[in-house]
Amino acid sequence: MTAFNAVRFRVRPGQDQKFIDAHKNISWPGLRHAYMIKTSDHTYCIIAEWPDMEALANARPNMIATLDSFRDTLEDLGGGLGVTDPVSGPLVLTLK
Repeated sequence: MTAFNAVRFRVRPGQDQKFIDAHKNISWPGLRHAYMIKTSDHTYCIIAEWPDMEALANARPNMIATLDSFRDTLEDLGGGLGVTDPVSGPLVLTLK
C-alpha cells in the first residue's frame, strides 16, 4: 500500500539556497515522487510518496545521508524535536 512521509525543517537565515540545492539530486531508492514546499520564511516541508512502508524504511539511510549533507543549515525546531519534524504512514484515502 502506498506510503507517504513528511518532514518539516527551519533553515538558518542565509542558508535557504544551500538547503534547496542539497535536494536537487536526491537518490532515495523506491521514491516515487517528492515535493518541497515553503511554508513560511525559512521553513520548508518535504512530502514524499513511496510504494509502501517497507520501501520508505529501506530508504532511510539515504535520507539520513542527505540530511547530513545540509544539517548545518538547520535551526532547532524546539520542543525537543531537534532539527527535523518527521511523520510517515500508509495512505488511507485518496481525496482527488
